[in-house]
Amino acid sequence: MLKLSKRVQQVKPSATLAITAKAAALRAQGQDIISLSVGEPEFPTPLHVQEAGIAAIKSGFSKYTAVAGIPELRQAVADKFRQDNGLNYEAADTLVSTGGKQCIYNLMQAMLDDGDEVVIPAPYWVSYPDMALLAGGVPVTVQTTEAEKFKITPQKLRENLTSKTRLLLLCAPSNPTGMSYSDEELQGLGEVLLDFPDVAIASDEMYEKIIFDGKKHACFAAANPALRERTITFNGVSKAHCMTGWRIGFCVGPRHLIQAMTKVQGQSTSNPNSIAQKAALAALQGSTAQMSTMVETYSQRRHWLVNRINGLEGMACTLPDGAFYVFAGISDWLGQRTADGEILNNDVDVCAWLLDVAHVALVPGSAFGTEGYVRFSYAVAQEVLEDALNRIEKAVSTLINKKG
Repeated sequence: MLKLSKRVQQVKPSATLAITAKAAALRAQGQDIISLSVGEPEFPTPLHVQEAGIAAIKSGFSKYTAVAGIPELRQAVADKFRQDNGLNYEAADTLVSTGGKQCIYNLMQAMLDDGDEVVIPAPYWVSYPDMALLAGGVPVTVQTTEAEKFKITPQKLRENLTSKTRLLLLCAPSNPTGMSYSDEELQGLGEVLLDFPDVAIASDEMYEKIIFDGKKHACFAAANPALRERTITFNGVSKAHCMTGWRIGFCVGPRHLIQAMTKVQGQSTSNPNSIAQKAALAALQGSTAQMSTMVETYSQRRHWLVNRINGLEGMACTLPDGAFYVFAGISDWLGQRTADGEILNNDVDVCAWLLDVAHVALVPGSAFGTEGYVRFSYAVAQEVLEDALNRIEKAVSTLINKKG
């Protein structure tokens, strides 16, 4: 057997993709599986965006483009950050990639040397630590609590910054918790970072448009202008514009760093899909009517799901600010016995049991660095969500008084 690198052996497969694949395999075998594990809107790509992609195909726009993206899309990205976030960047300060994940991967490869530390608040998106490892970095996980609304505090940040720290990675609204920061909270973190001039800030704001209750998205770079030249802000069209499979993400940041990230991209994947770039341009410049409908729908589902979860014995959650996830605590289930006599030792056991007994796929909190929770995605039809919770409730009833 051929030797594998030490770096790749440290990396785990994506838990969310693995669970989604297992659910799909069971469904293919004829089982009635409900997947609440995948993080993508169930709404279709808006018609005007579809038509832009079709027009690109018909016009023969299928050749290589500039590595960093077509000029008009890079300008549209700069315009988006100016209009939405009050950040004045030029097209040359932007990079378009094959999804937001590649943007972050490019950053890690461009910034990190062996042993450099990346501070990552937990719960975190599953890929962050492994991308750091692939770049030779050392992920430093900072555990947050539900009492803190799963947000890193200035004190915890300061305690975990060292001379080896090169990057702080934030995500808000958060995957998996749906929590967001206020301008004041981000400014509190910024005050700490002013004392550590070698630390860059990566702000993943992919769920920016999916935020509820009239709240305004707080952008780290906008809240901390003194740190703008150390901040890279990530976004894309996948969530807000229902374009997950089109694979277009983008970022803005200091030009010399964007140029280095473009160099990484040029020696790996080269340009993002040409046709998807034209579709993304239409998304950024066109109607957002569907987006408004989608956000209102998700807001209603969020309330319903949180109330339903908090009505289940042994499960509890906090109302999220945005995205389309609920991060629910299940610590009261741990140690209980199933109807088959198996003991649920951890959240992985719980998810395996729910998939087997209730035929509902969830993602364990340990995949996000925080044990004792499960993540629900409510980006499914309301009737599907209701069916899933009914199944979970039925399964949970078999655990009552069986602990020990």
